[in-house]
Amino acid sequence: MGLIAVSEFCTYHQVEYTFIRSLSEAGLVEIQVVEQETYIPETELQKLERMVRLHNELEINVAGIEAITHLLQRMEDIQEEIRTLRNRLNRYEGN
Repeated sequence: MGLIAVSEFCTYHQVEYTFIRSLSEAGLVEIQVVEQETYIPETELQKLERMVRLHNELEINVAGIEAITHLLQRMEDIQEEIRTLRNRLNRYEGN
């Protein structure tokens, strides 16, 4: 698993470090501190970039991003539950 320096991410995406810290404090993104440098795990990159777009393009604040993220996760959970139920139903119907 690779790590990306928060400072490089902020420069590239033109966001403030405080925004990333706020997302981390809200539990929306994981950051790691290694030898006094803050990093973002590569596994968090896609999720973080989506949050940056919401913030920059739609001017949504951290609380709004938190609500949107929660709703998207809930929707994914429901879709997974539907898939599971359909698979179970298909087994009972013999399809």
